[in-house]
Amino acid sequence: MESQKNDQYTLFKTQWGWLGLLGNEQGLIRIYLPVAHKKPIQSRILSDFPNAERRVARSSSAWPCKIQKAIENYYKGQPVDFSDITVHLDGFSEFQRTVLTALRTITYGNTVSYTQLAKLANSPRAARAIGTVMAQNPLPLIIPCHRVIKADGTPGLFSAAGGTNTKARMLELEKL
Repeated sequence: MESQKNDQYTLFKTQWGWLGLLGNEQGLIRIYLPVAHKKPIQSRILSDFPNAERRVARSSSAWPCKIQKAIENYYKGQPVDFSDITVHLDGFSEFQRTVLTALRTITYGNTVSYTQLAKLANSPRAARAIGTVMAQNPLPLIIPCHRVIKADGTPGLFSAAGGTNTKARMLELEKL
C-alpha cells in the first residue's frame, strides 16, 4: 500500500510491549503487534509508510486514543470487541475483503478453522486461499486472524510479530 500524506501513526506501550497503529481519516490501515522495544516498530512503520507522520493524540476523541484504550484493555486480558473500528482495506481484492470482513465476525474467545472461515466468506472450497489472505492481513488483532486455527485444533501459522508463539499467547489470553 502506498503511503499517503495524511497517514498518521502512533506508538504506545501495552502489557505485551510496544505497539504501533497507522491510519487516516478513512480508517485504520495497519497494526504492528507488540515487541519489546519502541524503535523497531517505528522503523518498520516508516519503512512501510515513509510519508506517515507521528500523531500525538490531544483528546480522547482522536482515532488513536479510542483504539489505544481498547487495545490496552485487550492485552490486560479483558474481552474487547473491535468490530466498530473502521478499517481501510483499499488495495485488496473483493475476495480478500470478503474474507477479512467475515473474519471480523469471530468474537473474542472463539475460533474457526480455515474451512469454516471459507464457508463464512461464501467460498467453501477456498480454505487454502484463506490461509494466504490471513498471511496478508494488515490488521492482526483488529481483524483477528489469530482466531483462525487448523482443523485439528492446533494454532497453525501466524505471520505477525512473534509468529506462532504470539498466536498461541493471544489464544490463551482469550480463554474465558
